[in-house]
Amino acid sequence: MVHIGVLALQGDYQKHARSLERAGAQVSEVRTAAELAAVDGLVIPGGESTAMLKLLDRESLFEPLREFGSRKPIFGTCAGAILLATKVENPDQASLGLVDISVQRNAYGRQLDSRVAQIEAEGFGTLEAVFIRAPIIRSAGPGVKVLASYAGDPVLVEEGRHLVATFHPELSADDRVHAYFLRKVTG
Repeated sequence: MVHIGVLALQGDYQKHARSLERAGAQVSEVRTAAELAAVDGLVIPGGESTAMLKLLDRESLFEPLREFGSRKPIFGTCAGAILLATKVENPDQASLGLVDISVQRNAYGRQLDSRVAQIEAEGFGTLEAVFIRAPIIRSAGPGVKVLASYAGDPVLVEEGRHLVATFHPELSADDRVHAYFLRKVTG
């Protein structure tokens, strides 16, 4: 059984864990480099990306996470998408640089501007997408495959082993995006 870690420093990592378990994974919470080294893939949940960066720094996890991503699959949602990007704006901030995308933080507006939308995704059909202070992917490099867009902007993309969603699939009852990530991990 594939063993997936969920970065459990901040955000709704428990909902990701439940979605992954329903999709057939063994799941553990990751808070240390040793716990990170024990998993086959990782989910970085939504939350607040600047707070996550501070926690990654405090726990000495930033470099181990970048190293892990150079070898193993990572699925980043919302703030996780921001952390995986190569360029972050509004404001500029550090990132892992593992997926060739440029993102703008909180681009859809404030918390009040959060929304649920139905999107069409390649290989999935219709997905429910929950956007909460979501980033917008402003550009994607040539190796990035766009699986779904909303209002003309990519919202579900993959590059190599990594998967990025600017929405929160863990807040839907539909586990297909998590199952897709598991297939990326198992090859």
